[in-house]
Amino acid sequence: METKKILIIEDEQSISDLLSYSLRKEGFGTKAAFTGEEGLQMIAEYKPDLILLDLMLPDMSGFDICKKVTKEHPVPIIMITAKSDTFDKILGMELGADDYITKPFDLREVLVRIKAIFRRIELISEAIEANEFNALQLGHGIEIFKEKREVVKNGIRVDFTNKEYDLFIFLADHKGRVFSRAELLDKVWGYDFTGDTRTVDIHVQRLRKKLDERKDTSIIETVFGIGYKLI
Repeated sequence: METKKILIIEDEQSISDLLSYSLRKEGFGTKAAFTGEEGLQMIAEYKPDLILLDLMLPDMSGFDICKKVTKEHPVPIIMITAKSDTFDKILGMELGADDYITKPFDLREVLVRIKAIFRRIELISEAIEANEFNALQLGHGIEIFKEKREVVKNGIRVDFTNKEYDLFIFLADHKGRVFSRAELLDKVWGYDFTGDTRTVDIHVQRLRKKLDERKDTSIIETVFGIGYKLI
């Protein structure tokens, strides 16, 4: 099995060393960057399978790095932050982060979250290899090409963050079924995600903005008092 590569962008040497040591014990390959600029350079050179990204770096914000990475590289990001403010967590998720962990953290939790992300990616790949190479037609001019993780509307590719795509594909695979916000957090964000349910609302709003042609109708319907469904 190919060794998964993890890039740690963290300015505190002790935390970086602890993460590297623990991840290597679990069989992962690691490299560390201590500034945002160094981290961006190493992403291009190292081509990691996952990034552990500190929010507070000496030269730039982790938010800026997350925004840039999600536009240019299809790599999952777990943000590590000393802040417990819900706004910061939601902003990180809105910019494309797949998960977040608040300092001080339990190394076992970090490992579980990393493995959960890799497992979800593996399951998606298995499904694609099995029988899902054809475009999924949703109507409204929307097509999903799962093997390329692409969504096309009226012949034009729609740019999604990783998590926007994951949410949309989950709703598309269960078209017509209503899911509560808590269910979507569990199914899309994964193992024991403790984010506020507003995270789901924000991602739905972003999907609607990118997919809907009319403001008075949407392919994602709000079921009041419950949650959302794809129609």
